[in-house]
Amino acid sequence: MGHRWRRDTTVKPRVSIIVTAYNEGDEIVPYLDRLLESVTLPCEVLVVYDSADDTTAPWVEKYARGDARVVPTLNTYGRGPARAIRFGFDHAQADVVVVTMADGCDDPMQIDPLVRLVERGVVVAAASRYMRGGQQIGGPVVKSTLSRLAGLSLHLLTRVGTRDATNSFKAYSAAFVREVGIESDHGFEVGLELVSKARRRRLRVAELPTIWLERSFGQSNFHLRQWIPRYLRWYLHAFGATPHRRLLADPPSEAPALSATRTDSPPPRRLTKKEGTEK
Repeated sequence: MGHRWRRDTTVKPRVSIIVTAYNEGDEIVPYLDRLLESVTLPCEVLVVYDSADDTTAPWVEKYARGDARVVPTLNTYGRGPARAIRFGFDHAQADVVVVTMADGCDDPMQIDPLVRLVERGVVVAAASRYMRGGQQIGGPVVKSTLSRLAGLSLHLLTRVGTRDATNSFKAYSAAFVREVGIESDHGFEVGLELVSKARRRRLRVAELPTIWLERSFGQSNFHLRQWIPRYLRWYLHAFGATPHRRLLADPPSEAPALSATRTDSPPPRRLTKKEGTEK
């Protein structure tokens, strides 16, 4: 277990907000100001970073001394956003968990309504750039185009419940995530993985429009060419077919997988017609 800041465990938060951070430095301070100004529900904010010498750490620790809702969290599952997100889930206290990034691209005003959607019974509530009322401003053209095509095609062909399955900014039922587990090991494909698993189980996914703004400071940690195969694996999974792991999966990781009570990707011979098609 990684370093955990002492926090108040006498009152259970209504939402745990996982913020993945990488060398954000003092820019994390205005980000946290905006976040906590926007969220009105009782919350805890787990700012997760991969190493003790990350430039985010001292600023988050200082902030936490003045606001007990902020929890500096050192990830010990290994480097990368997927492992940081998994570590955050394993240490979240609330029944609803929101995943967002420290780069300021996501609109924190969406967090409260996303949480309420999950409380009404969906297992995944997505902030959608591609539905009516949503928008993406800035960002690399190739990345944006691929993301839009993936999201809209999944929505049209599999009725997955959102037009923006690849967006990391989502709220989740913590019980659902504990049940299905997280297998992603490096990139931001966790959001697509969990939407695909919800679709395969015929569980409810919903979306709300959001406006995504390209970060105005720092440098993105998104590596398109490296992570496309990992996204492709979960894209195909939503259709009922998982590519052979030896072609798309990463080498075994020392990071423990989030526990799951059942296997989400059975061998192809065990899939029934009902599991591989829409109702």
